[in-house]
Amino acid sequence: MIRGFFRLIGLLLLAGGFIFMVYDGARWVADQTLKFTRFGQFWNDINQASQSAFRTWVEAKAPWLWTSVIRLVLDQPVFAVLGILGILLMILFRPRKPLIGYSRD
Repeated sequence: MIRGFFRLIGLLLLAGGFIFMVYDGARWVADQTLKFTRFGQFWNDINQASQSAFRTWVEAKAPWLWTSVIRLVLDQPVFAVLGILGILLMILFRPRKPLIGYSRD
């Protein structure tokens, strides 16, 4: 049951990534300039206080993590981050392969 829940979350993240890809593509067609929505800006638009609280928490635990990894993720397009997270969740929680010759009771 938990496996199905995480696959659903992965599918929703993948759908969200597709929606942002369409949104950025429509903006490109309308403005004739290719500009992707960054993940950090998207998170900032949703809740700025949570992003700053997360930054202070990460910098207190491991300051190198903020500068090397998390800032890199925050500068990526939203569709890429959501798509990769969705694909990872769907791969990690895929159904088990059936055992041939054994019965599951």
